[in-house]
Order: sequence, then C-alpha cells, then structure tokens
Amino acid sequence: MSSEGTAPDVDELARRLRKATADRTSIGRISADVPGFDLATSYAVQRRLRHSAGPQVGWKLGLTSRAKQVQVGVDEPIHGFLTGAHALDIGQPLDTSAFIQPRCEAELVFVMGRDISGPHVTAADVLGATSGVAVGIEVLDSRFHDYRFTTPDVVADNASAARFVVGAPVAVGGIDLRLAGVVLEKNGDVIATASGAASLGHPAAAVAWLVRALSDDDEGLQGGDIVLSGGLTAATPVAAGDVVVATVDRVGTVSLACR
Repeated sequence: MSSEGTAPDVDELARRLRKATADRTSIGRISADVPGFDLATSYAVQRRLRHSAGPQVGWKLGLTSRAKQVQVGVDEPIHGFLTGAHALDIGQPLDTSAFIQPRCEAELVFVMGRDISGPHVTAADVLGATSGVAVGIEVLDSRFHDYRFTTPDVVADNASAARFVVGAPVAVGGIDLRLAGVVLEKNGDVIATASGAASLGHPAAAVAWLVRALSDDDEGLQGGDIVLSGGLTAATPVAAGDVVVATVDRVGTVSLACR
C-alpha cells in the first residue's frame, strides 16, 4: 500500500495479484486505494509478474474492439504476455474450478515467422513477418471483483490472461482479415458475430500497435511468437458443462469444452 507522495510498491502489488490468482479469489481495484497508480506503474507490475511466470510463448492484445471497450468501460488497447502455462492443447478441456470468473472470446492469432521490432512498424510489415494465422479462443479471468477495473488495473493484471487454445494456422496470403467473419457459439447457440475489422480496423494493425508499444521498452516480437490480436466480440462467461466454439471464415474452427 502506498501513501500520498510515495511511489507505489510494485513488488507488493505483484504479490497481491499472484495471491488472488493462487487463492482463486477476486480483489478490489488497486487504483481505488493506491495513489499514483498510473499506466507506467501498472506495466511495471506486469513486468514483475512476467519475470516469475515461466517461459514466454507470445503476447496478447486486449481491448482492441469497441465491444470489449464498452463491456469493461475503457477506451484504449493494452497488451500482456503469454507463457507456456497459459496454453491449452486442442481437445484439452478447461478446468473452470481453477479460475475466479472465466470468460471466453474469439481471437485471430498471428504466428510470427521472423523477428519484427521498431517504433514505426505498420500492418503491412506485420503481415510480411507472419508465417500463418489461426483461430483461437482466449480464456480471460480478471482478478478484480466483477471485471470492474481501470486501464492501469487490468494492465497490472496481465490483461486478464488465463488460458488460450489455438487452431492450426493457415497462410495469410489471399485472406482479407478485415472482412473475415467471426462467429462465437456457446452450447450450440450463436452468441456473438463480428469481423476482423473489429480489432483496430484490421487485426494486423493491432499487432503493429503492439510492436510499436513494445519498442518503448526495446522489445519486439520474435520468430515463433504467437500473438492473440484481441477479442473480436464481447467475452462470454463459462461454467462446467459449457462448450464454446470459435469460427473465422477461411481460417478455421476451434472448440473448448469446460468441466
């Protein structure tokens, strides 16, 4: 806890979030009781979490679609990290008892074919560096009560990252990802539809935003990284017994059973 005029204790805040995850118990917003908790501080907290989280396999974008921004009451993209522990294999069920308040959303996933970095990267540069795209389902789990948070809160919470599953990638050439239709189903019912343009106008533009943001810390994407380019629809809560299916036209379909 910090007091007025004292910088927030980044290590203590990271411990608070780790404990919430381990205990599977939501907590109040950090921003509500920590003066000076700004975006720079929240990314510092996220970096603390990242350093102790195990081998990294990629990155995730958050709040790139207007639907998601409206749902959680924020108005700008954010980014977080992904580790091998976040990954689910195709066909592997989601154990909902391991989470606080899991939700699922459909994603377009980029698989990077080579390194890319720099402050002026464009969507065209991203497409040129991409070896394939795939459909994915991201499982979110906010550590804050009822998914109520400010932008710094959710950034510190690693953009609500929990788990993800990715289908088989396909070549990006010839697919206009802006126009690719996206369908999210739960238990056989269509609950949301969108197009790739829901992510900052083009999913590759969202990934380019990520690369430019990472350049501020002298980082970038590496060949082999996967990038979840941002939920294209509002996320849907899931519980044991649910089955979620995400389909992206010309890219593929992936499903996730919950137990």
